[in-house]
Amino acid sequence: MQYIVIEGNIGAGKTTLAGMLANDTNSRLVLEQFADNPFLPKFYDDPERFSFPLELSFLAERYKQLNTEIQSNSLFQPSVIADYFFMKSLIFAHNTLASDEFNLYRQIFEIIYSSIPKPDLYVFLHKPIDGLLKNIKHRGRDYEQTITGEYLEKIQNGYFEFFKQHPDYKFLLIDTSNIDFVENPLHYQLLKSEIFDKQHEKGIKRITFNVI
Repeated sequence: MQYIVIEGNIGAGKTTLAGMLANDTNSRLVLEQFADNPFLPKFYDDPERFSFPLELSFLAERYKQLNTEIQSNSLFQPSVIADYFFMKSLIFAHNTLASDEFNLYRQIFEIIYSSIPKPDLYVFLHKPIDGLLKNIKHRGRDYEQTITGEYLEKIQNGYFEFFKQHPDYKFLLIDTSNIDFVENPLHYQLLKSEIFDKQHEKGIKRITFNVI
């Protein structure tokens, strides 16, 4: 079974693209579950108090979901497409937790991480910070409206550091500055072709589309 991850910063369009690709290729779609997390509203009211239980709850939920979904074989859906990877937990926790909490969190994370299935291809949608902020504002989630460009840049740098630390993975870093895969079918087909029709080697492969 092929396991593909579609990742990106907040507002990059990863969930939208993952859904489009899964529907188009008859793949099983795995979406991050966060809206029903009971710690999320508490975290936004009191971040200092609830950041650690929030990150632990995300860690447990992501572990349970990925292990269940990816290791469940289906004859009718030969591929799995997810809109997040487990490493996301560590990247976001690093920017949320105090240093002593993060050190403890990282120990727990590393114990669990060794048993998580690793993706056959990791696609990262890169969009400039101003474009991310525009998308965040447009989709109108109340709890996201306080997100700053500085925070998004820290998250972005966390992803880039993760790429450097895992040269054994196949990373496809796609610059989406010049394309609109939602509204333009040609742009979507170009993106889909890069993911499914090309050979991918270990390491980071950067893609920029020069389209009109």
